[in-house]
Amino acid sequence: MQTTFPQLLLQHASQRPTATAMREKEYGIWQALSWADLAQLVEQLACGLYQAGLRQHDHMIVIGANRPRLYATMLAAQSIGAVPIALYQDAAALECTYPINNAEAKFAFAEDQEQVDKLLEIRADCPQLAHIYFDDPRGLRNYEETGLQSMDELLAEGQSYAEKSPGFFKAEVAKVKPDDVASMFFTSGTTGNPKGVVHTHDSLLNRARAGAEFDKLTTHEDVLAYLPPAWIGQNIFSYAQWLSCGYVVNCPEDATTVNIDLKEIGPTYYFAPPRVFEGMLTSVMIRMEDAGSLKRTMFNYFMEVAKKVGPKLMDGESVGLGDRILYAFGNALVYGPLRNNLGFSRVRVAYTAGEAIGPDLFSFYRSIGINLKQLYGSTETAVFVCLQPDNEARADTVGVPCKGVEIKVADNGEVLIKSPGLLKGYFKNPEATAEVLTPDGWYHTSDAGFLDAHGHLKIIDRVKDVGRVKGGAFDGAMFAPKYVENKLKFFPHIKEVVAYGDGREKVCVMINIDFSAVGNWAERRNLPYAGYTDLAQKSEVYQLVKECVEKVNADLSADKLLAGSQISRFLVLHKELDADDGELTRTNKVRRGFIADKYDVLIDALYGGKTEQYVETQVKFEDGRTGKVSATLRIDDAKTFAPVKAAA
Repeated sequence: MQTTFPQLLLQHASQRPTATAMREKEYGIWQALSWADLAQLVEQLACGLYQAGLRQHDHMIVIGANRPRLYATMLAAQSIGAVPIALYQDAAALECTYPINNAEAKFAFAEDQEQVDKLLEIRADCPQLAHIYFDDPRGLRNYEETGLQSMDELLAEGQSYAEKSPGFFKAEVAKVKPDDVASMFFTSGTTGNPKGVVHTHDSLLNRARAGAEFDKLTTHEDVLAYLPPAWIGQNIFSYAQWLSCGYVVNCPEDATTVNIDLKEIGPTYYFAPPRVFEGMLTSVMIRMEDAGSLKRTMFNYFMEVAKKVGPKLMDGESVGLGDRILYAFGNALVYGPLRNNLGFSRVRVAYTAGEAIGPDLFSFYRSIGINLKQLYGSTETAVFVCLQPDNEARADTVGVPCKGVEIKVADNGEVLIKSPGLLKGYFKNPEATAEVLTPDGWYHTSDAGFLDAHGHLKIIDRVKDVGRVKGGAFDGAMFAPKYVENKLKFFPHIKEVVAYGDGREKVCVMINIDFSAVGNWAERRNLPYAGYTDLAQKSEVYQLVKECVEKVNADLSADKLLAGSQISRFLVLHKELDADDGELTRTNKVRRGFIADKYDVLIDALYGGKTEQYVETQVKFEDGRTGKVSATLRIDDAKTFAPVKAAA
């Protein structure tokens, strides 16, 4: 069944006009928007944009948080054959210049004054950007810029045009074909300029339907749309699957109220990267450590029961009567209230992806009755490549290939994929397209992995990042930096890690502590500190981190392939890695090469045997000002272990 996003909108509006399509929280109250109202809003916007000059194949920038009008603008552009391109709302102005110029975008939707200011700041460098429409008028009353107009004015013009040409909108929607370009997503640009990933209506909707069929999604689902619309994962869960299934998408009031809004909505279908689940668990453990002894004892006892029984119940395995009764008591006293407090009381399916999730973290959520699973995919594959069946969710795999997907592993260990959800190509970049797409339709993922005996895919690392240790005790051993980094990030006290070791005689890492978790840990031990930099260099914190590093080394020593990836030396950075400082991508992935250049003095110190190193770093504040953070960083050695030999 081939169709397009605007056609699906009209189907829902015709078949279920009064059903709720979206909710938006304003001033603490949830406002509902029906499918019929949404279709009318989209029609007015489409007519207004057409009258303003937006045409088929044109690109329109969309920048802001999840809002009904943002989604309606995307649908309106698609209704007349144009292509919406969402950009990250927290990106600096200069980061928007390349995508806007590369896409030759003449039109833009900006949510509020912050986004308007951003676009106006770079307008001289983007001369083709003729039309900017804003939704929230606060602070914009006295702006007099050519081509700057409110959404309300655009809607009024669109309504007038629609009344004069009543058949225009549906006729335009009918012209749009499934194999037409629907959206473009810019990659994070870790190694150069971002690339525009071009997707058709069919490639996105095909994967949306495959995921919906796999998890039996219906019109009754509730989803919370809180991740950046520029990220394809958010687009699939809250846009492609929303229009495919017809469920309700809920938009939080703002970023600071997401946890409250999550509890109020109680979504049935939920997605979050591992760091969100890590943050939730960290806050739970901090609260329990501050709780009274009776409550803490009860929590710890029933969590042991949950750890033993919960995953078996989730996987449909048989459990003894005594354990079932104990788990039922735990559910009434601990697990149920905990799920409710987290906002997961109604969750039927929860997914995580993007990075590896720690086994303990994964087990925790499944043990308290939350059906947390992993998936595998990317921007170029429209997300859904592998999914975990309900009774086969494991922390060390990313699931089985979903409908329509073929997987093979190249001789160098790279995972290759064939799928109906593959990108049409990179925009204006045939060379890059040819590098990832073979003539016979296989996509090069750049991920190293393998299919296990049960047909589940296991990902080790990026192919280009998998290296070898040269010299020293582990000469010639495989080095997988991402694998090492993720194992350390499984500890609640560690937020970010950057590992180095390819072509060197040992592995060294730079670490960011989790400020809230370690801060709470320090306060309970009456350990004073004056901010992140001071706390990070405390000898007690170094000992805490060292214990985590050595536990990882002990685990790695038991892995025949990766025993050589054990960490020999480490330091704790004086500042948190930040996307505004170029150290992370906007999707919070470490830019390892950039960090190596920026902190070359620290890498030299790690490998040069130094015990401390002074460093001074320029940082960028939220208001655009710059400053410097300096500190003398301590460097510690960690115990490594001889590889464990397999039993004869």
